[in-house]
Amino acid sequence: MNPIKETPRAAHMRPVSGRVTGAGIAAAPPNRTGTEPLPEDHTQAILQATKEVAALLKASGYPFALVGSVAVYAYGVPLRLQHDSDFCLRRKDAEGVVRALTQGGVEVVSPPEDWLVKARTGGEEIDLIFELAHRPVTKEMLDRAEILPVDSVHMPVLAPTDLMSSRLAALSEHHCDFGRLLPVARALRERVDWDALRREYSASPMPDAFLYLLERLDVISPRAGGTGGLP
Repeated sequence: MNPIKETPRAAHMRPVSGRVTGAGIAAAPPNRTGTEPLPEDHTQAILQATKEVAALLKASGYPFALVGSVAVYAYGVPLRLQHDSDFCLRRKDAEGVVRALTQGGVEVVSPPEDWLVKARTGGEEIDLIFELAHRPVTKEMLDRAEILPVDSVHMPVLAPTDLMSSRLAALSEHHCDFGRLLPVARALRERVDWDALRREYSASPMPDAFLYLLERLDVISPRAGGTGGLP
């Protein structure tokens, strides 16, 4: 997944015992079981896994925030959830979080990527992310998170401007699906600091093009002084 990705469940993940060493998480031998097609709507199962992991994270005392598609869902965007649930946390808290989840009965897995930890509970995948689009998760970012109910369980959810920023940062020549991002922008438009995002992404072609598209569709107000970085 990109930092806020919606990728199919990985068939290559390796379950581990959850033992944490000074170098990170110690992997165990592979235990590949294969994958099954996802149902059209996997929402309730994903929400249940999200609530279980969030309860353990809250009890651990480490700061975190819900991110990704389930965070968008928490802000009221009608989505059919099909893939994993994402939480962001600081890299330095990873070992303590892994320990808390393992003690709570969540299976921790070791992915090839170095910017996240993967977990599994109730047959659902959980991503614990240290970087959003190659940007480290910071205390300031987590402090801005809003407490929202997610299927009756309250938890911190990444603030709308940070959530949209992380999605814009993930846009590139190889990943520029504006169609999936457009309904999110429409739903969050009253809660996002669009001027801040324009300043942040004025020199980035794909994010700036998407912001310009939002203006042309009257989703957001035109930027002051014309079209900024676009001709």
